[in-house]
Amino acid sequence: MNSKTNPDNFFEDFRLGQEIRHATPRTVTVGDVALYNALFGGRFAVQSSDAFAQATGYPRAPIDDLLVFHIVFGKTVPDISLNAVANLGYADCRFLKAVYPGDTLNAVSEVIGLRENSNRKSGIVYVRSRGFNQRGEAVLDYARWVMVRKRDESAPSPGDTVPDLPKAVDASLLGAACPPIKADAYDLTLSGSQHRFGDYQVGEKIDHVDGMTVEEAEHMIATRLYQNTAKVHFNQFAQSKDRFGKRLIYGGHVISLARALSFNGLGNAFHVAAINGGRHVAPLFAGLTVFAWSEVLAKADIPGRSDVGALRLRTVATKDRPCPDFPYKSGDDYEPEVILDLDYWVLMVK
Repeated sequence: MNSKTNPDNFFEDFRLGQEIRHATPRTVTVGDVALYNALFGGRFAVQSSDAFAQATGYPRAPIDDLLVFHIVFGKTVPDISLNAVANLGYADCRFLKAVYPGDTLNAVSEVIGLRENSNRKSGIVYVRSRGFNQRGEAVLDYARWVMVRKRDESAPSPGDTVPDLPKAVDASLLGAACPPIKADAYDLTLSGSQHRFGDYQVGEKIDHVDGMTVEEAEHMIATRLYQNTAKVHFNQFAQSKDRFGKRLIYGGHVISLARALSFNGLGNAFHVAAINGGRHVAPLFAGLTVFAWSEVLAKADIPGRSDVGALRLRTVATKDRPCPDFPYKSGDDYEPEVILDLDYWVLMVK
């Protein structure tokens, strides 16, 4: 009997150069913003207050950069990673245009690499995904790689190509989604931090101090908010039969938690301009508490901009381990509590 349901692609179904136009455009509303803030507690003033955003140069408070990322990511899941074992990493992610409530987002992906795993049970799929608004303007462009199950272990590999991705986004490309900022109207008291771009030094490490415990219900709500249908995140019946016996927390959930925690120490890093690379080092499960620390890897001026500068940050998130000693690696391996290693650029007022 023919089925009208979509089982999604398994590893052997992908082809190098394949272009996928993803279903279900999504209009982002103030309700989505309120729910996202309730889930993560982000306090960055530009995204929290229309009045603050307008005073500093935005027409209104923009959608949080990571909410844009998650919604675009969610569009890609039914075609790319419904049968995923795990999402592995990101590279060359650029936020290209501010998104506001009322904008409608859609996504298109291209398969840029394929590599079968040695066990022949799964393979790595590399894709470049792009998010567009209702006017066809690109708002987000990023690469990611994901481990996807094979339907048939004996099926031949569809390819053996690993793409060459840049190690970092060039700083000259970072200002696209940020309008000119009125630095003299940027209220440091209302923003919650007295530290501007010039107050940070390369090599400086910041323990963000606070921790957030992840509950089962909230990560389920988050995946639904993004229309992310990956089985590993929402289907306990299926996951009870897998190696962990329970659902994995969506890796993007960890990124948003780490970003929200980073406010304590980086309160004026109001815009995530790019993600250079990221690795989900270990899985996270409900009931564990997330902590984070950041290191300033580099500072850069943006050509033609005197209002903001760019900080290149590494933010490391841990599970059930506070970070006053900045846990990262032990020899060649990550310390066991590390769950996220994220390298990204933020913009900060000068």
